[in-house]
Amino acid sequence: MQTSFSMSTLRVAAALVLVMLLGFGGPAAARSMAGAPDSFADLAERLSPTVVNIYTTQTVKMQRSPHDFFFQDDEMPELFRHFFGGPSPFGQQQEAPRDLKRTSLGSGVISSPDGYIVTNNHVVENADSISVRLADNEEYDAKLIGRDPKTDLALIKINPKRSLPAVTFGDSEKLRVGDWVLAIGNPFGFEQTVTAGIVSGKGRSLGSGPYENFIQTDASINPGNSGGPLFNLNGEMVGINTAIYSRSGGNIGIGFAIPVNLAKNVIGQLKEHGSVVRGWLGVMIQQVTPELAKQFHLDRPIGALVGEVTPGGPADKAGIKQGDIIVRYNGKEISQVNSLPTLVAQSPIGSRANLALIRGGKERTVTVTIAKLNEEQAAANENGNQPSMELGLSVQNLTPELANSLGIKDKRGVLVVNVDPDSPAADKGLRRGDLILEANRQAVKNVAEFSKVAKAAQRQGSLLLLVKRDGHTRYVAIRLK
Repeated sequence: MQTSFSMSTLRVAAALVLVMLLGFGGPAAARSMAGAPDSFADLAERLSPTVVNIYTTQTVKMQRSPHDFFFQDDEMPELFRHFFGGPSPFGQQQEAPRDLKRTSLGSGVISSPDGYIVTNNHVVENADSISVRLADNEEYDAKLIGRDPKTDLALIKINPKRSLPAVTFGDSEKLRVGDWVLAIGNPFGFEQTVTAGIVSGKGRSLGSGPYENFIQTDASINPGNSGGPLFNLNGEMVGINTAIYSRSGGNIGIGFAIPVNLAKNVIGQLKEHGSVVRGWLGVMIQQVTPELAKQFHLDRPIGALVGEVTPGGPADKAGIKQGDIIVRYNGKEISQVNSLPTLVAQSPIGSRANLALIRGGKERTVTVTIAKLNEEQAAANENGNQPSMELGLSVQNLTPELANSLGIKDKRGVLVVNVDPDSPAADKGLRRGDLILEANRQAVKNVAEFSKVAKAAQRQGSLLLLVKRDGHTRYVAIRLK
């Protein structure tokens, strides 16, 4: 006997299968079909012992009362004693202000069984003492081995009684947007908190330094997670959690982690030398926008546009010129401008790097000998997009190509590329596209000059800018916090 099925019968059968999935397999079945794990429990149980809680204390000096500078205790007039620490009218003695102890917390991850621990620089910076609590509640005093503010990484060391479980370092380059990740840390003091999410983005920049190449994730990261690890589903550490984007101070699903490939180099140098030495190329670079890509006849926005070449620097000696677009560094594509400074910084001093660049619409290759970056060069910032956190604005060099693409006739000054809406700059009406010609009555021709004046102005508490917009110039006085 032959049996035939109508379309309606097939629809009923499909509906029954769906009901069974939702009723008996539920979300786990749906996740399994999508490649997600049914549970993170086994992974969390295996990895949690590698994560530690870090507690630091810092002494905060308190200002003494005015009478300490004018009177000895036995010389103080009775009237002043009532107000400045002497016997009060109620017969109680007021104590002079004492120095305060400020306590902060964070997370860390064990990088080797002998007690080396990786965390964030901002977790241990200025700490008088550092304490570490392991997952089994053993506590140790820790020694600071070295820290690197530019990448917000630090290395500390404890002397454990036994061999410790250590993380396995993964490859952050292999991460893809959409991959599952696991974060473990100490948010708000809640120890060994495990959260899961996906990689939301790669190559993110927050405008706080030249070596930013953050992994963005929606795994819940909160204050106290700083310095904790970000794992992939193989249990490998792929990032170190460092920051969140939030106006309230709590998690809103936008967290950032330092890629482990960047951290490996820094951690190795901190362990061996206690500090970090970086490579230097000697160029100021900027993002290739869609408008600039058209001007330079590119198929798509890619690479790092050279806005300035340091005379006598490695790039200058190799023949790199203003207006060149660097598209590959030792075979790695420069898809985002902030990836180039990181690659250069990780290059050994004296090594030879092959750069593919576009000049006049044609691609060519040059070989550069990487030099050592010193602090003066670091202040100039190879990124070419120097932010000022106090001012709340970011600027970049005004190249002839950029001026032409934006219709700016004036070829001097620095261009405002971003303004924080909650900043002194925004309060005074500055906006993206403004051209800053002078800072504190000094002409500024590039980012380095502007940064130097802005830094001095932060100590003075105010900055006077000469700004050009729509063909007109005006002075803007900004009072700094």
